Amino acid sequence: MAVVASAPGKVLITGGYLVLERPNAGLVLSTNARFYAIVKPIYTETRPDAWAWAWTDVRLTSPQLSREALYKLALKNLTIQTVSSSETRNPFVEYAVQYSVAAAYATFDQNKKDLLHKLLLQGLDITILGSNDFYSYRNEIERRGLPLTPESLATLPPFASISFNTDDANEGNCKPEVAKTGLGSSAAMTTAVVAALLHYLGVVKISSSKDHQDRKDIADLDMVHKIAQTAHCIAQGKVGSGFDVSSAVYGSHRYVRFSPEVISSTQVAATAVALPEVINDILKGNWDHDRTQFSLPPLMTLILGEPGTGGSSTPSMVGAVKKWQKSDPEKALETWRRLSEANSSLETQLNLLRKLAKEQWDAYKSVIDSCSILRSDKWIDQASEPNKEAVIKALLGSKEAMVGIRYYMRLMGEAAGVPIEPESQTQLLDATMNLEGVLLAGVPGAGGFDAVFAVTLGDSNSNVTKTWSSVNVLAMLVKEDPCGVSLETADPRTNEITSAVSSIRIE
Repeated sequence: MAVVASAPGKVLITGGYLVLERPNAGLVLSTNARFYAIVKPIYTETRPDAWAWAWTDVRLTSPQLSREALYKLALKNLTIQTVSSSETRNPFVEYAVQYSVAAAYATFDQNKKDLLHKLLLQGLDITILGSNDFYSYRNEIERRGLPLTPESLATLPPFASISFNTDDANEGNCKPEVAKTGLGSSAAMTTAVVAALLHYLGVVKISSSKDHQDRKDIADLDMVHKIAQTAHCIAQGKVGSGFDVSSAVYGSHRYVRFSPEVISSTQVAATAVALPEVINDILKGNWDHDRTQFSLPPLMTLILGEPGTGGSSTPSMVGAVKKWQKSDPEKALETWRRLSEANSSLETQLNLLRKLAKEQWDAYKSVIDSCSILRSDKWIDQASEPNKEAVIKALLGSKEAMVGIRYYMRLMGEAAGVPIEPESQTQLLDATMNLEGVLLAGVPGAGGFDAVFAVTLGDSNSNVTKTWSSVNVLAMLVKEDPCGVSLETADPRTNEITSAVSSIRIE
């Protein structure tokens, strides 16, 4: 019996850097690129002498990386030790396992704890799989002699084996790193593992509904969020803004970060304190993040492009911006204020477009259809009646806000000495913004060389993919999918139906 859960990758379209500090907001879109976690027992039954055991087995398999790791999880203090590993350790999954099991011990009564102990002694077999979009397959496409197009990406098998980057500067002696596309793979992976484990252990019941507006399991999602957020922060060694985990759990939304102090007990917990007690404090803590429903207006498409110019180190860029803030606080404050205003303006215009689509659908659709084949300087000519004019003004307002966001992001990068919107990206984004049917274009999140995004109207995304391909930018298969973490009914590799109920599932 297996449980399969999935969690989406993300694109932060506004709020880069600002979202690190409350009460600044960011707009984060979840995507159709998902990480999957499959949890099942290693052994079909508990051995007769199992009750005397002080530990259980955990097996972690990552087929795309051809990696397998075996662990021992101590059932008394929930420490985890590596028995054997074909590669480097995965701290995100290790903490996800420890904290998910601790959450079960923290919330169960004694009868359920006895059943939990029995279930754990069957071992935990965990398989993790990431959609191809989390990783770069440019080299593979070029090796096959295929054009840099989404159609070429679509020819790759699902969950394809992942190629590695080597650092020539270190003469290839460094550990190879997986080439990533910036969709938040560690957050999606951590969330998927936590959700699958908590569901498997009977702590929560995750919904299989893909309708993000009809979720009835919000309390369970809150539990997944607290555990995944904590595990992810501890694994990466710092308390980040958390928007990537939040979108992996809840889907697309407007996000204001939580106060970092809420997980401080985990960071400073002494070994004398039992982990379930620490996690209990986390679960009862004041999680003061703010999450407001948000997704792209109808008939708009998110598209991501991989420039192939190498990735960027988000932590070092964030560090440089913080250093600049301290060295020139007055200018930094003014830049952040202007950037925040531009972010708010874009949010207001996009929300207005959603409202107009709901109230004036015919006018809205007509404008989107006509503007999708025109450059933005011709859009105002389509304002033949007041309802259409309102839609066009909101479209042009969105575009103007995006220009402002890009300007202040560049200003901040120049002042901090980091390439938030590098010159090569500026040229690409300017050209993209001038294409027919393009509403927005920018660098997501912290910026740099990771990826670029565009939002197109109607069926105009083919204009973008063709233009990007001509300048060696690979348009990815990623689209917005507002749904967050979800229970799956099948192994995504085989579509073999799985059971959401373990053989001795704790109820």
